[in-house]
Amino acid sequence: MKKILVLFLSLQSLLSFSQVESPYKTDLLTDGAFIAGVTGINALGLVIIKNKDSLSLEKFNNLNKNDVWSFDRWSAGYNDDKASKTSDLPLIASLAVPFLFTLDKNTRQHAGQLSVMYVESVGLSLAVFTMTAGLVEKSRPRIYSDELSDEIRRSNDNQRSFFSGHVGAASASTFFAAQVYSDFYPNSKAKPYIWAGAAILPAVVGYYRVKGGNHFTSDVIVGYLVGAASGILVPRMHRKKETNLKIAPEIGFGYQGIGVNYTF
Repeated sequence: MKKILVLFLSLQSLLSFSQVESPYKTDLLTDGAFIAGVTGINALGLVIIKNKDSLSLEKFNNLNKNDVWSFDRWSAGYNDDKASKTSDLPLIASLAVPFLFTLDKNTRQHAGQLSVMYVESVGLSLAVFTMTAGLVEKSRPRIYSDELSDEIRRSNDNQRSFFSGHVGAASASTFFAAQVYSDFYPNSKAKPYIWAGAAILPAVVGYYRVKGGNHFTSDVIVGYLVGAASGILVPRMHRKKETNLKIAPEIGFGYQGIGVNYTF
């Protein structure tokens, strides 16, 4: 009985040593206030978007593609409903990427903490988007298309091209995943491929948003940068501060214990 108890305690000790410490620190009060804040900003932004004015008849009658910035002018008049709907597929894939951490035993142990940070990253990107889309008046490329009725072209929904919320949410999600992976596995040889994947998925979303006539190229670029910044900065802001004192489990031939190391 005594041997069984010793074996059980030894196995329990080994399992506890296998727990990988999170590189992040979260706080109930601070993170709760942050999430509440971005939620409130998003709610306000959505109200502003809903009450946004339609394009005035005077401005509509004076529409001219030549007035569009030359960098964006080439896509003025794009209107592809199929491409617009297709953009939802890479968006969904992007938003699902962080959930892959539940498949890894090291990150799965900290699923609750990572979930909070993920909500903060995407929430921050969307907060910037909703307020900007609500306050900035910029028509979508599709309003230059003669295929649509005047009523649709003038609608308030088509007056919020700046910037792309789809791309912002997608890049916030994928860059968040890439940053978290890099922080948990700083020496991984897979990091270049992880970051490449994080960059490609939102770009695919952006391609279809432009092709669909939802946004100009500049709108996609800004959304991409806002989302990427949110996805990268939130994990970095939660990083634990470096300390000279390091305590780690040690397992060797015939012994197990805790190692203490202090760097001067």
